[in-house]
Amino acid sequence: MGVLKRFEQRLEGLVNGTFAKVFKSEVQPVEIAGALQRECDNNATIWNRDRTVVPNDFIVELSTPDHERLSPYSGQLGDELSSMVRDYAKQQRYTFMGPIKVHLEKADDLDTGLYRVRSRTLASSESQGPQGQQSRRPAAAAPHGGRPAQPAGAPPMPSSPPAGGRSGAAAPVTRLPGAGPMPGSQTRRWIEINGTRHQIVRPTLVLGRSTEADVRIDDPGVSRRHCEIRTGTPSTIQDLGSTNGIVVDGQHTTRATLRDGSRIVVGSTTIVFRQAEG
Repeated sequence: MGVLKRFEQRLEGLVNGTFAKVFKSEVQPVEIAGALQRECDNNATIWNRDRTVVPNDFIVELSTPDHERLSPYSGQLGDELSSMVRDYAKQQRYTFMGPIKVHLEKADDLDTGLYRVRSRTLASSESQGPQGQQSRRPAAAAPHGGRPAQPAGAPPMPSSPPAGGRSGAAAPVTRLPGAGPMPGSQTRRWIEINGTRHQIVRPTLVLGRSTEADVRIDDPGVSRRHCEIRTGTPSTIQDLGSTNGIVVDGQHTTRATLRDGSRIVVGSTTIVFRQAEG
């Protein structure tokens, strides 16, 4: 059973079904949960081969009517969303710098049914206690552009967040033209949409208009589950039976091999695929 499905089932049983009644409106809890998952994926930072750090402090901005309707349940809803994020991180082998928190805030610029998610990485001043209980002491935010503080007892981190997620700079190595990846090297992959970078940290990445897509594209010409990027050697893209199809490097196709710099067009949106050895 998926993380989102388990989250929905837990929510349905809260307060004798009160949550099910509260959410009979525009903003659905599973939509928020899916947005938090994408927030983790899109902001994952690779410290080294065995450690990928994701945000642990989330702010869900709601319209005034939605916030007024949900604020009486903000504590329980925040706990359930935090639990969902923790389950998802365990599934994806993500790690956190501190306790997971999800807050609901009012945003006057949002209309009813719309929401916005912001996230950040806050470092805890204490390590987790027994049985996963986490410190309630105030967390210290990382300096802008700097590295978050390391929690006590955490595995050692590299001296600086390396661009490719690998610690320890080595002397430059000359490679023959056309040679394959260096032994032990790690390939970083990401896509760029309208200037926004989305890291690819899983074997597959689904793009579409649905809130359940890994990367949501707000474009009427894009299907709910439009296409899927599959990482590998080489990486590929597969159309998922979309209405308007995909165009890769100027060619209409249902499946294509991706290279660094490949341009993918779905609907009226252009996506640039990028990869680099780290």
